[in-house]
Amino acid sequence: MNLRIGHGYDIHRIVRGRPLVLGGVPVAADFGLDGHSDADCVTHAICDALLGAAGLLDIGHLFPNTDPAYKNINSQLLLQHVVAELKRSGYAPVNIDATIIAARPKIAPHIATMKAALAASTGLPADAIGVKATTNEDVDELGRGLAIAAHAVALIQKV
Repeated sequence: MNLRIGHGYDIHRIVRGRPLVLGGVPVAADFGLDGHSDADCVTHAICDALLGAAGLLDIGHLFPNTDPAYKNINSQLLLQHVVAELKRSGYAPVNIDATIIAARPKIAPHIATMKAALAASTGLPADAIGVKATTNEDVDELGRGLAIAAHAVALIQKV
């Protein structure tokens, strides 16, 4: 089999006093996301989608939140490591598609920058990366603006 598909999901609660980073991009907001690393749920979902497609362990195993080395780490560094792991396993990413679920802030103004940041970390062209957003329509913690989540799918190929 030359092609494989993986899915990833991540969610973090909104907290005060931290910068908000989504898809490798600092986003202006009066809050950030709670987490051990920079809490970039978009990049974390993408990492898990890529790892899952290759049948590898998830980011929680590769970068445990109990390891101080990953405290506040830029998740683009984790994504670069994941792409290197794929390469060692004989795979390369083909495309990625991510959906951000956030009541706030507005995501649309940041999509092109996110695609560029993710492209730089994966080696993919920006047009092979999809990023979109939805609000969850006031349903649950996501819809009420208490958390931000992301789903991602990734296609990889044997190289």
